[in-house]
Amino acid sequence: MEKLIITAAICGAEVTKEHNPNVPYTIEECVREAGLAYKAGASIIHLHVRTDDGTPTQDKNRFKMVMDAIHAKYPDVIIQPSTGGAVGMTNDERLQPTELNPEMATLDCGTLNFGGDEIFENTENTIKYFGEKMIDRGIKPELEVFDKSMIDMALRLNKKGFIKSPMHFDFVMGVNGGISGTLRDFVFLRGSIPADATYTVAGIGRFEFPLAVAAIIDGGHVRVGFEDNTMISRGIVAESNGQLVEKVVRLAKELGREIATPAEAREILGLKKK
Repeated sequence: MEKLIITAAICGAEVTKEHNPNVPYTIEECVREAGLAYKAGASIIHLHVRTDDGTPTQDKNRFKMVMDAIHAKYPDVIIQPSTGGAVGMTNDERLQPTELNPEMATLDCGTLNFGGDEIFENTENTIKYFGEKMIDRGIKPELEVFDKSMIDMALRLNKKGFIKSPMHFDFVMGVNGGISGTLRDFVFLRGSIPADATYTVAGIGRFEFPLAVAAIIDGGHVRVGFEDNTMISRGIVAESNGQLVEKVVRLAKELGREIATPAEAREILGLKKK
């Protein structure tokens, strides 16, 4: 069984210091949280960025400052910027961090009702456009899927040449409007991807660690972090992203999975050696 790749989604675009005072906004705070996650065993930092007051932004200059600051201290870590942006942003606004030529970036594979009147819009043409840009820039997409239909979309666009093989999926499970975080639904998604594809599971809230265990046992990979869950256990606020990663490492060791280094993660995902 391959070694376990742990991704730390350190801040997201929605979670705030009101949810957990350790959620990072500033460059210094992002470096702190990325470092704690990396030292605990994360080989990938999934990155959103904020202004210092916590406002989400896709500004490529802000991404560059945060990415450069993280790499200055942790040069081998894989930084995976989000192209999700925020509701109402244009495609090119969302794609700004890909202009920095990261190794990976997220590519959302469908539209989702986020709750209330918020719609996270990703039309077929949007997905094609993002896929073409990532191919042109030599970026491996992490295909974020919130439901089975989004896997089907990714498979169709793979056949049409907008997404390259082998594909890497991120099953985001338990989001309002998306697939639930049950073991039944995990098995459904897991059985719907090609044999040569890899996957990561991101369970939201209380689903984070049960789904992590399922992925560890199955040979998949795991995402944790404040973007998805701010609690280390029921009713107890996590001290850091590193503490969440440490819990996954403990679970993996109990279940016989070794943890991948960034170099090993690059080999598993087919990224260039750094």
